[in-house]
Amino acid sequence: MKLKRIAGCVFQLLCFIGLTTQVFAQAVIIPVETANNAMVLSVGQKKDLSIIFFGRKLASPAEYELIQGAYKENNDVNDELNAAYTPSGSRSLMEPAIIVTHADGNNSLDLRYVSHKVTKPADDISLLSIRLKDPVYNFEVTLFYKSYYKEDVIEQWSEIRHTEKGVVTLHKFASANLYLKADGYWLNQYHGNWAREMQPEESKLTHGIKTLDTKLGTRANLFQPSMFMISLNKPATEDEGSVLYGAMEWSGNFRIDLELDYLDNLRIIAGMNNYVSPYPLPSGETFSTPAFLYTFSDKGKGEASRKLQSWARNYKLLDGKGTRLTLLNNWESTYFDFNESKLADLLKDTKKLGVDLFLLDDGWFGNKYPRNDDHAGLGDWQENKSKLPNGISSLVKEAGSNGVKFGIWIEPEMVNPKSELYEKHPDWVIKQPKREETYFRNQLVLDLSNPKVQDFVYGIVDQLFIKNPDLAYIKWDCNAVIYNAWSAHLKNQSQFYIEYVKGLYQVLAKLRAKYPKVPMMLCSGGGGRVDYAALQYFTEFWPSDNTDPLERIFMQWEYSYFYPAISSANHVTDWGKQPVKYRTDVAMMGKLGFDIVVSKLNENDLAFCQNAIKAYNSMKQVIWQGDQYRLSNPRESSVAAVLYLDQAKSSGVIFNYLVNNRYDEGSKRPILLKGLDAEKKYRLKEVNLYPGTKSTIDAEKIYTGDFLMKIGFNPDVNARRSSVVLQIEGL
Repeated sequence: MKLKRIAGCVFQLLCFIGLTTQVFAQAVIIPVETANNAMVLSVGQKKDLSIIFFGRKLASPAEYELIQGAYKENNDVNDELNAAYTPSGSRSLMEPAIIVTHADGNNSLDLRYVSHKVTKPADDISLLSIRLKDPVYNFEVTLFYKSYYKEDVIEQWSEIRHTEKGVVTLHKFASANLYLKADGYWLNQYHGNWAREMQPEESKLTHGIKTLDTKLGTRANLFQPSMFMISLNKPATEDEGSVLYGAMEWSGNFRIDLELDYLDNLRIIAGMNNYVSPYPLPSGETFSTPAFLYTFSDKGKGEASRKLQSWARNYKLLDGKGTRLTLLNNWESTYFDFNESKLADLLKDTKKLGVDLFLLDDGWFGNKYPRNDDHAGLGDWQENKSKLPNGISSLVKEAGSNGVKFGIWIEPEMVNPKSELYEKHPDWVIKQPKREETYFRNQLVLDLSNPKVQDFVYGIVDQLFIKNPDLAYIKWDCNAVIYNAWSAHLKNQSQFYIEYVKGLYQVLAKLRAKYPKVPMMLCSGGGGRVDYAALQYFTEFWPSDNTDPLERIFMQWEYSYFYPAISSANHVTDWGKQPVKYRTDVAMMGKLGFDIVVSKLNENDLAFCQNAIKAYNSMKQVIWQGDQYRLSNPRESSVAAVLYLDQAKSSGVIFNYLVNNRYDEGSKRPILLKGLDAEKKYRLKEVNLYPGTKSTIDAEKIYTGDFLMKIGFNPDVNARRSSVVLQIEGL
């Protein structure tokens, strides 16, 4: 007892915001604490590092030492089930986080605690590093836990190093290894394809291993996104239940193993996919894994997503607290068929519409093999002399004279076999030397593991800016996956998938060092590539090529669990049968853009779009930076409703959409609002009205926040009023 009292005093001295260390008679306790949550690590007598708790933090951290004694489960003989980083080949028989072959050919690994330290990169951030070492081999792993206190987010990664006499082969190399205890676990995962991104599936996890992974190389999230949720004890709802959000910060192949063990506890192991990637690690070198991020809420999915969105805006998304440009894209107006005269008219339409920027899409380049369709030209980034005899610079100047900015589409990682680049540098192309070429959208991928290719890709963008200093926007596309993986540059092909992504990041980091603020869209034939490693370099992402507004409501809903509205590029197009008001109202739920033929809009449609842009400009800050509350789920109701509310709870926007066109469907019941100040009074006013229509909403009525959250408000959505946008203002 005396020793425990001494330990309590030590704890007071060591207390850190977010991270503490407690030394007790039987164990070293290392809590990783945020404002509401804690992951508690323990070092046992044998120097095993274990996870003994994950969830809502205790009021008294001194009681963390009591947690293990509260569980009376069957014996875990070797204390390895809850290992903080499970090694293979020694005492554990469960799915490992790391597998190695030592320089002498031995396949066993044991990792024991050596030391740990805490640093403070910023007031709200703590970084814990824990050094583990094999007691037999000169092999060590350092685990990193970067905790963001206010946002309840943790990023976790590992560094692997050895000083053995020879090369060690890494066969698996996870970023994180979590351990959860509950009475049951429900996985909410996503699947998709082109134009059907982010389709959710929920299922109860059973014993054995469930693996989420991808092997596509570039567009990693096309079929299987790396984001997921785990509900504990029962499926979480928007406002109730315990839920963990997880996601890999990696733009290449990933692997997430979810293993329900024989004690009914859940092990989560996440990292780069080790698929055909045994990685040789020379002595003295360090192998660093990408970060795995996670957050936890015991108040449902809504709170978890607001934490993650806030974290993204504050720390991860490029210019997450900044502004964005509305734009007009020419793609659906012209596709590949345009010239300077057509583009000059579109530039005038950009000004007439009232947006900030004109975006020139695919088809502006290639001369020997002109880019008139998607079969030729990729890789040949000179202006097409037939379409643009005066070059891009004349268009940038023309845009300026029209009072708008100019942006351009590129796909610099790709090449068409029908191109000068392919003819000159076939060794730069990813393809098997002895096999028939296999194309994805008539193209192949350039080998970014090759420094010469990295310089080439960097040079494409750099030269665009050098020649056109006023260029204001880049749409960076990536439409192909990797077939027949082979690098003419690499001697060891097992390094390819990892070195490819590292090469991409090196190019992006170099570009951002020179052009830190230019807005860039992360595009990939839809939402096939979005992740927070890539979004460090991009201001926004393209959720899907499917811009049918009804489909987009469902996709944008699911994306919003993991990404803030400011990062989602939503365009008004001619997809779908809905009126232009519905299409515009849906696109306003993020970063607004247009991809329409302005000259073909009738008088009222044009007037509506012009007024909608003005309304959007007055509301965009609360949409981009406000807290999001999902009010009515489109999968459970005939009406989808989402609220964005400012931090002061005094100003907000509510989007309401009819998602069921069957007879007499609409908002028959009031929709409960969330997040308001119960004692504050509010007024609701309909905005974005179509010319010639009148609102059925009485803008003079005043409600308390208490009434709106307990009784609700009916936006009067029906077949005649299929989309309703409301401004809510505190009085």
